[in-house]
Amino acid sequence: MPFFSVKVPKDYEKSERLDKYIASLPDGMNRSKLKSGVNEILINAKKAKLSQKIKAGDQIDIQWEDNIPDNIEPQDIPLDIIYEDDNVTVVNKKQGMVTHPACGNWDGTLVNALLYHWGRQSIQTLKEGTTSEILERRRPGIVHRLDKETSGIIITAKNRDSEEWLQKQFKDRTIQKEYICICTGRPPARAGDVRTQIIRDPKNRHRFKAANDTDDGKFARTIYHCIAQYGNYSLIRVRIKTGRTHQIRVHMKYLGCPILGDSVYNKPDKNFPDATLMLHSYFMKIRLPGQKELTSFKTRVPARFQKIEKKLKSMYKKEVPVAKHKNTK
Repeated sequence: MPFFSVKVPKDYEKSERLDKYIASLPDGMNRSKLKSGVNEILINAKKAKLSQKIKAGDQIDIQWEDNIPDNIEPQDIPLDIIYEDDNVTVVNKKQGMVTHPACGNWDGTLVNALLYHWGRQSIQTLKEGTTSEILERRRPGIVHRLDKETSGIIITAKNRDSEEWLQKQFKDRTIQKEYICICTGRPPARAGDVRTQIIRDPKNRHRFKAANDTDDGKFARTIYHCIAQYGNYSLIRVRIKTGRTHQIRVHMKYLGCPILGDSVYNKPDKNFPDATLMLHSYFMKIRLPGQKELTSFKTRVPARFQKIEKKLKSMYKKEVPVAKHKNTK
């Protein structure tokens, strides 16, 4: 993908939006191109928006994609549907599937598959308008997301009213979402409540990190419970109270037990060199549109988990950690 970097001169005295500043540069990009094709914007290694004001000395890094398709097409991609009615479709997303079209992943996504499943027509991509309008057009029915390599439960809305109904619950944090993961290392206690800020890692713009000595970034809270341990490996159940990018992966690394198979936050494992990300969203409790009571959804344990746990049992004796709780801030 094209990458644009520029440092604001030290003698710069204006207070100007980032998009206006970039458009004013001789080799810059116009605001329309920024809105439609931008993939990531960093100011001083921190994620930023086009509307952010820049100042003297700021380092601006922008990644974008030129070849934006005119349409998002329905694609006949098999889906593992857990539940469906007139308002929602609940899917057990397979590992490796991107949730919605974006720079670098314009097809083969969950949205492409849902458009076909719902019998919808192709959707024209916007290349003019506000950033929110452009992004909203690319992800119809998507109210939350899972990382590409994270498998498991994701709920989608089949109409606008249902989308707003579900979005409110995610915003109010009234939804219960639980994950399972296999980690390398052992957490400091059998159970704990992790509360930190999550910020962009200044040393690697593709990563995030947990921090407690700053007000930057976004607050994140993760509750974990270690189910079993095999040698230096841990099977952990996780409940998230916030939904930040890479939250579980960052917090597990913060605890000293990064997720097995995580190519971003962990190293290759000599016992499982072919392991992919061992993180799965296995449980969700949510109030469906028009209903008063909460509805629960649960998935089976993925085959990749069963395979690795079987090998762990052959290598180590299973241990159940001593009941101990720790708040981590």
